[in-house]
Amino acid sequence: MDAGIAFGRVLRRLRENAGLTQEQLGFEAELRRTYVSILELGQQQPSLTTILKISNALGCSPGKLLDLVSEEINYPCVKGSSRK
Repeated sequence: MDAGIAFGRVLRRLRENAGLTQEQLGFEAELRRTYVSILELGQQQPSLTTILKISNALGCSPGKLLDLVSEEINYPCVKGSSRK
């Protein structure tokens, strides 16, 4: 799975679980709503700065956000681990 698509799926899931609209998340993260939509659709990949803004707005650590993306892609977290 493409990393951008995986990030978008995780972002949408976390945003919806937080009860936020794209507009609300954009406001909290100082991003445009249209950019949040583009990220959720996997059309672009976020910069490190954007990941930090989004994780802060969602109340999770950047590491947790990227761990969830890694799980979505199905990357092993530990060298030598088998894929799910």
